Amino acid sequence: MKRTIAILAAVTAIAALPVVDAAAKARSAAASQSIAAIASSNPKFSTLVKLLKAAGLVSTLSGMTDYTVFAPTNAAFAKVPAATLTALAANKAKLKAVLLYHVVAGVVPAAKVVTLHSAKTVEGATVKIRVSGGSVYVNQAKVIQTDIHASNGIIHVINAVLLPPAM
Repeated sequence: MKRTIAILAAVTAIAALPVVDAAAKARSAAASQSIAAIASSNPKFSTLVKLLKAAGLVSTLSGMTDYTVFAPTNAAFAKVPAATLTALAANKAKLKAVLLYHVVAGVVPAAKVVTLHSAKTVEGATVKIRVSGGSVYVNQAKVIQTDIHASNGIIHVINAVLLPPAM
């Protein structure tokens, strides 16, 4: 009888443990890494990471300050003429401005992004945000993946490179 009660108590204790699915584990693992670390570990952001290094922004996106990054993929950068990318890479101030135009201070999850009409970027200019046909757009870039959680913010993946109005 005592053994049966002990087994029931153990089963009850195990049943009370929270169930963590694979997606939750992945979110938790990603959230333990910085924005820069997540981008560095994902091959689809290799161009972005190369440019972040050239602009000296890796430490900014690795720090304790929270940011929301609208991160262009390699395919997005491939749409930019090679000469433009080369010129940006050669001009650290302009490169930094373009990259910071993709960054908003604070954590802005997708549920909040869809309620906004605009957002001020760390670069200083504002991006326009709109919802059309069930998709979200930042300026003309379509958001193709949302809410990649990092230890210092959140990443939303976009399909085009954003250029500040001054450029």
